[in-house]
Amino acid sequence: MTEPDGIHPTAVIDPKATLAARVRIGAFSVIGPEVTIGADAEVGHHCILEGRVEIGERAKIGHGAILGGRPQDLKFKDGTPSGVRIGAETEIREYVTVHRSTRAGEFTEIGAGCLIMAMSHVAHDCRLGDGVIVINYAGITGHCEIGDRATIGGYVGLVPFTRVGSYAYIGGCSKVTADVPPYVLVDGNPAGAHAINVVGLRRAGMKPADRRLLQDAYRLLYRSGLLPQRAAERIRLELPIEGPVAHLLEFIAGSRRGICGPAQPGASAPDALPRESETV
Repeated sequence: MTEPDGIHPTAVIDPKATLAARVRIGAFSVIGPEVTIGADAEVGHHCILEGRVEIGERAKIGHGAILGGRPQDLKFKDGTPSGVRIGAETEIREYVTVHRSTRAGEFTEIGAGCLIMAMSHVAHDCRLGDGVIVINYAGITGHCEIGDRATIGGYVGLVPFTRVGSYAYIGGCSKVTADVPPYVLVDGNPAGAHAINVVGLRRAGMKPADRRLLQDAYRLLYRSGLLPQRAAERIRLELPIEGPVAHLLEFIAGSRRGICGPAQPGASAPDALPRESETV
């Protein structure tokens, strides 16, 4: 192992760890023998990286974060060769915990360009796509899948094996017990659908025509009174099945636990819900 610049003298780094050029490691951090850290990555003070942890280039790990810890799963067997993989330019903030996979040879994965805010938890065997934002104190339990550029609000709790589609938005303090379709904004306990996440889609550069088609699909899915599969059939009959609408239907068809239902009558909408004049 080459000795990069920027390593605090109190850091404990196993000689077998692999550190690329210009890696910085803060005071009292512990880096285990199976850890690989990409070029220009930064590890803060008092961090622990154990097991098979792979950190992408230019990623930042905040003070006190623990990556690769033993899964909180009673079925896990010590010595299972598994790990955590963090994508390039992802930022893990203070005191975040990310546990390694329970399966031999597999990884809990967080994609590139994500922001995992302070005190959040990503459990074993989760898969987070690129550009995901997880806001403070959120708890993502085992085997969850989060699509690209989805946002998980603060204090949100997801039950195991939940899927959250790309560009979805989950309002703070929500309890998520079913899959969240892509592009949809949900909130509440249990989380229910309020609207298409128009603000997020506009920021992502989605064309107005595609946003309007998604809103048409949303109305059929959540305001027609039909069960999701019947609503999907009507969407196929009435709308062009391409681009985001095709992705929405594919997600619904692949849901094994069912998708979030409509918001409860009288439920207040989360702050991200646009005003009526901003719906497209």
